[in-house]
Amino acid sequence: MNASQTLGQPLTLPNGSVVPNRFAKSALSETLGSVDLRVTKALPKLYQRWAEGGTGLSFTGNVMIDRRHLGEPNNVVLEDDRDMDMLKAWAAAAKSQGGLVWMQLNHPGKQTPKMLNKDPMSPSAIPFRKEMQAFFGTPRAMTEDDIQDCIKRFANAAALAKQAGFDGVQIHGAHGYLVSQFLSPHHNQREDHWGGSIENRMRFVVEVYKAMRDATGKDFSIGIKMNSADFQRGGFDENDAATVATTLAGLGIDLIEISGGTYETPAMAQGSEHHNKKLGKDEPVKESTKLREAYFLEFAEMLRSKVDVPLMVTGGFRTSEGMAAAVESGACDLVGLGRPLCVEPDLVKRILSGEDFTSVVRPIKTGVKMIDKMALMEVSWYERQLHRMGKGKAPRRQDQGFWSLIDVLWLMTYRGLFNRVGRLRA
Repeated sequence: MNASQTLGQPLTLPNGSVVPNRFAKSALSETLGSVDLRVTKALPKLYQRWAEGGTGLSFTGNVMIDRRHLGEPNNVVLEDDRDMDMLKAWAAAAKSQGGLVWMQLNHPGKQTPKMLNKDPMSPSAIPFRKEMQAFFGTPRAMTEDDIQDCIKRFANAAALAKQAGFDGVQIHGAHGYLVSQFLSPHHNQREDHWGGSIENRMRFVVEVYKAMRDATGKDFSIGIKMNSADFQRGGFDENDAATVATTLAGLGIDLIEISGGTYETPAMAQGSEHHNKKLGKDEPVKESTKLREAYFLEFAEMLRSKVDVPLMVTGGFRTSEGMAAAVESGACDLVGLGRPLCVEPDLVKRILSGEDFTSVVRPIKTGVKMIDKMALMEVSWYERQLHRMGKGKAPRRQDQGFWSLIDVLWLMTYRGLFNRVGRLRA
């Protein structure tokens, strides 16, 4: 089969839900909520654009379960049914061309900016590394009541997403947010039954999954985005990841998306050379690995030998040939795309029509070492393209890094101040 035939095949999930092709828009934090953290008209408009572009499965980004704990300004928070009409419009727009849409649910834990939260919490009171402490405060260790409240909030949000017409939900268990913090022995140094062994550290995500399943039923799709590794010494590693994945697969999870890294070690925005360095490996990356594009395919191949649940790999895909090869190899069932769909939202339709596709995405460098190392600039620049599409405009292909940095810093300051005001009024 050629690339369009391979990638155009439908995929049936364990609960019988069918994804019409092998393309998935990975969750991207849109920050298109209102200042009081509600759904805006920009979100249905944005997801209508991806639906028209042919994406088979779209994941929303970073819907928060607790308004006291935000990842960024202008997140959407889902605690009750006050936005049900707009939530239904969002889901309907994303599904308008026959694709599916899942809501990603998240709690940032300590990965919440100081300007938004003066009282962050995490499994343990472990601060970020020194150069990041200007942005993120030292968290307090969560109490048992905090933990149980979070589990209930994840389940409640899942039930509301189902009511709104979303086809499923995804637990954000990657990139250093709360679920990821529980899984990591670096961030989770608890001495009770929520910490220590991997069996204890994964107890939180297992209980979140079970509570969600109880709240939504067996026919509703539930997945997880999880790290193959944190790429931090003493952190969550590939053996831990395999244990978590096999446990959740045994419990009936419908899809596992594989990514990697945290804000401190942003592997999700970098390549294989970065991964090897963070793992203490000095050997050069094999040319065959580079040609395979996606950063986490080797881990996916290992995991495939252990679980039957469908796997999605996100990070690094840039050509239709590389995407098709990953699916043909059996390493993954869905191709996860983030940044490429920010600048070319119709790329799925183009590939399925037979186009030999190569993405225009390339690294954005500002020249400010700390900013480039943290990858926050790239995240913010791509968010700007989502905002353009949310207004009905075409995204830009690429800007010069320094001027994008100035624009993004101004925007973050402006929105952060108004977000505070909006929260005080809410």
